[in-house]
Amino acid sequence: MKKILFALIASATALTGVAQAADAGTAYVGAGLVGSRYKFDVPNSSSTDDRSGSKVSGKLFAGYNLDKNWAVEGGYTDFGKNTYNYTKNGVTGKIESKSNSLYLAGKYSQPINEQFAVFGKLGVARNSNKINGNKGDKTGLYASVGGEYAINKNVSLSLEYEHYGKNESDLGRKNGAITGGLRYNF
Repeated sequence: MKKILFALIASATALTGVAQAADAGTAYVGAGLVGSRYKFDVPNSSSTDDRSGSKVSGKLFAGYNLDKNWAVEGGYTDFGKNTYNYTKNGVTGKIESKSNSLYLAGKYSQPINEQFAVFGKLGVARNSNKINGNKGDKTGLYASVGGEYAINKNVSLSLEYEHYGKNESDLGRKNGAITGGLRYNF
């Protein structure tokens, strides 16, 4: 994941372009790579599997610019599947986790110069976490902070930290993620 994020940042700094302030009434779409953490904690068990780690998955999003600073954005993040095999009291067990999230947020962007802007998002996320076939949904606070580099008027790269809120279960994906994205402005 670190290599992917480094490649996105290196690509952004190697390219030149002039950022234009978002025009009111314009839309954008994008996709991103999401690096998230997961953790499985089964008390009094042993396992050769890692209890925690990182996973790279995908995200799709779209938004509408209300003016040069404010936008409304919605997206879908698929956190993927994780499996954990363990032994407890001589009996083997297996946990399979599959998670995703839908979010809707207000976004405020503040340009730093012609090519770079910082932003923050605040809204609500609907988190779905399926553990061994049992699905649990939970609505929580969604928040994000990041930066965006404009390659040209229509294309930009972003890097952000996203907090999706809690899952119904503490098993599986954790609350936060780092996302590297590519956005196209209409």
